[in-house]
Amino acid sequence: MDDTVADRFDTDRFEASRTRLASLAYRLLGSAADAEDAVQDAYLHWQAADRRLINVPEAWLTKVVTNLCLDRLRSAQARRERAVGAWLPEPLLAGDPMLGPADTFEQRESVSLAVLTVMERLSPHERAVYLLREAFAYSHAEIAGILDITESASQQHLHRARSRITAVRRRGAEADPASARRIVEEFLTAAASGRTERLVALLTDDATAISDGAGLTATLLRYTTAPRIAAVARAGFTSTPAKRRLAGGTSAVHYAVVNGAPAILFVVGDQVVGAVTFDIADGRITTVRGIAAPARLTRLAAAWQRHEPDTPLIAQW
Repeated sequence: MDDTVADRFDTDRFEASRTRLASLAYRLLGSAADAEDAVQDAYLHWQAADRRLINVPEAWLTKVVTNLCLDRLRSAQARRERAVGAWLPEPLLAGDPMLGPADTFEQRESVSLAVLTVMERLSPHERAVYLLREAFAYSHAEIAGILDITESASQQHLHRARSRITAVRRRGAEADPASARRIVEEFLTAAASGRTERLVALLTDDATAISDGAGLTATLLRYTTAPRIAAVARAGFTSTPAKRRLAGGTSAVHYAVVNGAPAILFVVGDQVVGAVTFDIADGRITTVRGIAAPARLTRLAAAWQRHEPDTPLIAQW
């Protein structure tokens, strides 16, 4: 095999793993853009390596990507960007390859915005062990080799991570898709019509709302208690000329599924300018997240442009 053919063969071997590597990197970093950068860096490592010595490319690449992501999480820049109260995961539209694998509850849960947010409270090793074990079914022996730790340490990291994740899981088992859509549509209708009592009834008593302020604020905006969230939603979902100017025009409001959760998208033309996601448990809303910073919507907006939308919930907002 000449060098050109060998390089093409090795490139094909890498490309066969790209989607899985990107899915792992997204779960570790909570950012599609950062995940793509990590995978590209892994490709450069792959190109520079003596590939004749790599017996199991999938295992080798998994180790490289995992450690590249952990290096990013430990960096001073990442710590500043991810300061408590200033960071939300990047949302992805249903069907995005980065959301896979999604065969088990644990795999789907690992890309929920709730769990990706909790990941920020875990140490890098706890995060990596949890994802490698729960989302990608690696054994503790394999994880120990990837992270250069002992099997015992891997088990301890998993135990601590599961404890944190379980606290989130109790608040949001998977909701029936039809029921979730109905609840979100009721929330939108009540907010747009100013029906505060109905909004309060749709929220749990300890509900939380989080907004990135369209990227115009240094920290996230947080609201607690159902009456306060209802008041904010009523004001936020009222269309005004100022909001239309900020959005760049009149929006259509569409229902969507984002990171496995029900959501509504504000779309001007074919451009997504805002997303609101909902966590639902036992028929009521536990968490509302508003994301409108353009940098967080880049990949979702691109996916939406390839998407065939259904009839909007509100044609002109």
